[in-house]
Amino acid sequence: MSRWVLLADPEAYGWTELLRDRRAVWDGIKNARAQSNLGTFQIGDVALLYHTAPDKAIMGTVRVISEAYPDPKNADLVVVDVEPIVALKRPLPMTELRADSVLAEMGFVRMPRVAVQTITNAQWERVMQKSGTDLGTSLGADPGDAGSP
Repeated sequence: MSRWVLLADPEAYGWTELLRDRRAVWDGIKNARAQSNLGTFQIGDVALLYHTAPDKAIMGTVRVISEAYPDPKNADLVVVDVEPIVALKRPLPMTELRADSVLAEMGFVRMPRVAVQTITNAQWERVMQKSGTDLGTSLGADPGDAGSP
């Protein structure tokens, strides 16, 4: 299982909408590097969902529930389906990510324009520790835990 971060514009589609819909096609990704990353997603991979401005915070975790497939709106792009796992106990803002030596090394903290990036197990665990979120729950140990903090 790989671990990722997905950047989302909360004014277009974010954590609240994903909770409401219970699953979503993760589309709108046009950057070549992000598309390449998205194309490697496997069923069962997990991702942090990061809200860009105005929130600028990690909001929750999601599970990949499909392999990459051609975007129905643009066959040159790929998409995946995701579902929410759990909201972080408290959103983790970018200011805290930058101030932490482990989290400051996450690619999206240094290069926020790539909307799909891999993260390490240590970075995932640190996010859960700093946000007060149970590590097992963050990985989907209890699917009934999805929701807002």
